[in-house]
Amino acid sequence: IQLATENEQRLSELPAQAGSFKETQIVEFIFLLAEKWHLDQPVRYQAVELLERFMIKQVEQICKSSRDDVRSHEQEGSSWSSLKEQICDTFVLRLVSCIQLASKLSLHYNIVNSDTALQFLQSLKYSYTKQELLESELAVLKTLRFQINVSTPLAYVELLLEVLGHNGCLLPVKPLHQMCVQLLDFSYLTRDPIYSTLLEMAIENSTPNQLQVAKFLAVKEDSMLLAVGIISTSVFILEPGHWAQVVEHLSSAAGITSQSISEFSYAVLKHIVGSPTP
Repeated sequence: IQLATENEQRLSELPAQAGSFKETQIVEFIFLLAEKWHLDQPVRYQAVELLERFMIKQVEQICKSSRDDVRSHEQEGSSWSSLKEQICDTFVLRLVSCIQLASKLSLHYNIVNSDTALQFLQSLKYSYTKQELLESELAVLKTLRFQINVSTPLAYVELLLEVLGHNGCLLPVKPLHQMCVQLLDFSYLTRDPIYSTLLEMAIENSTPNQLQVAKFLAVKEDSMLLAVGIISTSVFILEPGHWAQVVEHLSSAAGITSQSISEFSYAVLKHIVGSPTP
């Protein structure tokens, strides 16, 4: 109930730019760094969500400050160019800071310390100091008003798996959890194609207009829908004989229709089948 309430609250306050910093290249960068630094599974999702929230807030603040300063159209053009340059120049630093903060939240034995972060940044030819690294972490914390410990989609997945077990769904827990994590990774990395398929199914049209895309934003950011869809797809792959029962349980627990869960599974499976073999 607490997670569902948190999810609904977040969806009711979604900024129009939600999802703008979850592009495949950014997510892949974070996942690869988390793997390189041997971080716990939740860290990579927390880092993605932290970076997304921070960047949106930062862009909003910078744009507001710029609008307050602008006095002419000519100034506006040069000012926006300068702002974009400012955001791009510090983007990798902010990304590393978000991974650092996420690693400290995970309560895992392995966190990303300043030496590790600096060594990586220097390998990319950045010349930041430890002081600048600390200031970057503080900038993220202040921008987010120190509200950084938010529930990721993985938390929803794991709690719903617990609920399924409590409700008597006798499923192989360890392989199911592993499959869910793999599919969650996949959904982060192929986010746009999966949700484009879902939108096309919802409107029964392959060319949605801007209004339809805007209204669909809440669906793309719904952590509960993502979690039930990931579990449903995992069960379909591992234990297809239990799939209908699991979808019924998930629908009851999450308050999401069986049709919506089935459609999400279809969208994920469609892109898994269409993905090139590694």
